[in-house]
Amino acid sequence: MSDQAIVEKLKAKFSSEVIDVVEFRGEVTVTVKKEKIVDICTFMRDTGGYNFLCDLCGVDYLGQSPRFMIVYNLYNITTKERIRLKAPVDEQNAQINTVSVVWGTANWMERECWDLMGINFVGHPDQRRILMPADWEGHPLRKDYPVQGPDREPYQGRLS
Repeated sequence: MSDQAIVEKLKAKFSSEVIDVVEFRGEVTVTVKKEKIVDICTFMRDTGGYNFLCDLCGVDYLGQSPRFMIVYNLYNITTKERIRLKAPVDEQNAQINTVSVVWGTANWMERECWDLMGINFVGHPDQRRILMPADWEGHPLRKDYPVQGPDREPYQGRLS
């Protein structure tokens, strides 16, 4: 099934959840609301054949609302097709449901995203630090994290 066909099926099933669809240089990115992320990912796996979660990461858009974006890079091993899902996450409620129930590979990726960005993955089976020491304060990949470490003042320079 082509990217366009799966996007059309996704839009038909989750019409109120799909925010945007962008194609750039042959890559399709679908932005969806975070509330149904598990259902959408399950649909992409079962209907679209995207049986491998290549990567999951967080992006910090400090100064914008919503501040964070969770990005899921999906791959169909059989057809060798790729598609990207994005879900916006507000700073005040920096959490999204875990997709580790859909793809086992999400387990460590979500832990890394929580550790470095501070985004909580609700229902995650083992959400604890994976890269930073257990007693580390803060989340070092946030753009407002102090450049010199947690005991310093936050960066006050230009953000763009």
